Amino acid sequence: MKDLTVGKPFEVIGKFALPMILSMIFQQVYSVVDSIVAGRFIGVNALGAVGASQPITVIFIAIAVGTGMGINVVISGFFGAKKYKRVKSCISTAVITIVIMSVILTVLGLVGCRWMMSAMSTPSDIFEDSALYLRIYIMGILFLMLYNGANAIFTALGDSITPLIFLIFSSVLNIILDVLFVTTFSMGVAGVAWATFIAQGIASVLAVVTVFKKNAKIQAGNYQRFSPLLLKKMTWIAVPSIMQQSFVSVGQLFVQGRINSFGSVVVAGYSGGFKIQIFILSVLGTIGNAVSSFTAQNAGAGKWERTKEGTNAGIKIIVAMAAVFSVLCLVFSRQAMGLFLSGNSAEAVRSMGVGVDFLRINAPFFALVSVKFVCDGMLRGMSEMKGFMASTFADLIARVSLSYVLSVPFGAAGIWAAWPIGWVIGTSVSVWFGKRAQKKYI
Repeated sequence: MKDLTVGKPFEVIGKFALPMILSMIFQQVYSVVDSIVAGRFIGVNALGAVGASQPITVIFIAIAVGTGMGINVVISGFFGAKKYKRVKSCISTAVITIVIMSVILTVLGLVGCRWMMSAMSTPSDIFEDSALYLRIYIMGILFLMLYNGANAIFTALGDSITPLIFLIFSSVLNIILDVLFVTTFSMGVAGVAWATFIAQGIASVLAVVTVFKKNAKIQAGNYQRFSPLLLKKMTWIAVPSIMQQSFVSVGQLFVQGRINSFGSVVVAGYSGGFKIQIFILSVLGTIGNAVSSFTAQNAGAGKWERTKEGTNAGIKIIVAMAAVFSVLCLVFSRQAMGLFLSGNSAEAVRSMGVGVDFLRINAPFFALVSVKFVCDGMLRGMSEMKGFMASTFADLIARVSLSYVLSVPFGAAGIWAAWPIGWVIGTSVSVWFGKRAQKKYI
C-alpha cells in the first residue's frame, strides 16, 4: 500500500501508473485474443459475431468500471486522510454490494439477450453465434464485477502491483484455453467465450481473497461490516460514473446498429479496428485513473495545490504516450489488422481495408482525447461529477448524431470521422470544467 500524498508528482504518478498500464494491457488481451482466435481460426463471420455483441458487453463493463470508480475515489480519500476504520468498512460494504448487483444484472442480461441483439439489427448470418457468445459472457458478470471492484480497492490503497500479477496469470490462461477450445475441441465461438469465463473467474476469486487479506492487515479495531452511509457516499461517485459509461455504451449501440446496416464484412473490419483502438485508449486511460487516485488521496489530505501538479504531470505523460501510439497505428495499421484476418479472399481483403481506414482516421487524435482522460480523472478525484459527465455527454451526442449524418454522403468512413469530432468537443468541455474546479479548490 502506497501513500500518494508525498514525493514528486511526476515520479509518483509515473511509478504508480506503470503497473496499471501493464495490467490494462493484459486485461485488453482478453477481448483482443478472443477476436484474433475467432477471426483467424474460425472465420470472418466469427470475428463479426464476437464484434457484434461487443456494444452490449461494453455496457456491463461500463457498470463494473463505474462502480469501481466510486469505490476507488471514496477509499482513496479515507486512506489519504488516514481514516483506516472507514477504509475497512468501505471495502466490506463494496464487496457485498457488488455481489447483489451482479445477481440482478445476470438475470436481466440472460432474459434480454436475444432482444438486445435484434435491436441492433445484427446480420442474420452472425446472429446465432453473437447471441451464444453474449449469453456465456453474461453468465460471468459476477467475475467481471468482483475483479473490477478488487482492482479499484487495490489502486485506492496505492497498490498497482497485485492486479498486474493476477492479470498476467489469467491472460496467459485465457490464451491457452482460447486456442485449446477452438482448435482442439472445435467449440467455435462458444469456446472463445468459455475461455474468457474460466480465466476471468479464477482471477476474480484470487483478487477478492487477496483484498480480504489486505483488509485484515489494516489496524483499525472494530468496524462496521456494511455501512449504508458509506454505500451512499460511494454511490454518489459511482452512479454518475456508471451513467457516463453506460450512456457511452448505449450510444455505441446506436453506432453499431448503423455499422451493421453495411453488412457483415464491414462489421468484421470495424470489429478488428475497434479492438485495436480500444486497446490503445484503455492503456492511455490508465493515466487518467492514476491521476484520479492521486487527486483523491491528496484531496483527502487537504493538499489541493498538489492535485494541480499531479494533473499537469499526468498530461505530460499521457500526451507523450499517445504520440507514440498514433505513429505506430498510422504506420502499422495493416499489420495490426492482420492479427485478426488472414487469407486472400475478397471478404478478408475488404474487411482489412475497413479496419485500416478506421484506424488511420482516428489515430492522429489520440493525444487530444488523452488530455480529456486526465482532466476527467482529476474531476472524479475531486468528486466534481457534473463536469465529468458533461464532457462525456458532449462527446457522445456529437459522435452518435454525426455517425448517422456523415454516413449518408460518405458511407462507413463518415461514421469513423465522427469519433475525432466528438473528441474535440468532449475534450474542450472537460478542460473548461477542470480549470473551473482548480480555481474553486486551490
